[in-house]
Amino acid sequence: MSTPDDLHLDKSDPAVWKSLNAFVLKVRAATDATGLPRTLVELMNVRASQLNGCAYCLDLHTRQAMEAGETAQRLAVLSAWRDTSLFSDVEAAALRVTEAVTSLPDEETRTDELARARASLTDEQYSALAWAAIAINAYNRVSIVSRHPVRARP
Repeated sequence: MSTPDDLHLDKSDPAVWKSLNAFVLKVRAATDATGLPRTLVELMNVRASQLNGCAYCLDLHTRQAMEAGETAQRLAVLSAWRDTSLFSDVEAAALRVTEAVTSLPDEETRTDELARARASLTDEQYSALAWAAIAINAYNRVSIVSRHPVRARP
């Protein structure tokens, strides 16, 4: 019998995993269609992974963010993004969406945060970024529940 420590959801039901990946490809197409840079989506992925405590996704998306051109400085201060001037209005809006979707605060707070984000985004950008936040949260949960390991790199 498998224990929770050795049961990876992506391996135990590949059809569901494949469906999640197909969903994420559609989300990526939507974010790409908005013209927003890949670095922005990777910032969202890192921020959601920080909030969820997903070590595997933090490792993966920090690396992908840097490969897309994100700086080490901005990644280092991402958890305190509200206290810096390093992020544009659109980036701050995307991070607001990410935090609201990830933490699901009370309705008043969520409404305020999403309204602030909408002020800097087109309808298409807002929709694509909300779906991107939903997608990374799904991946975080799969990796956390599956206990995907972070392997040391040279």
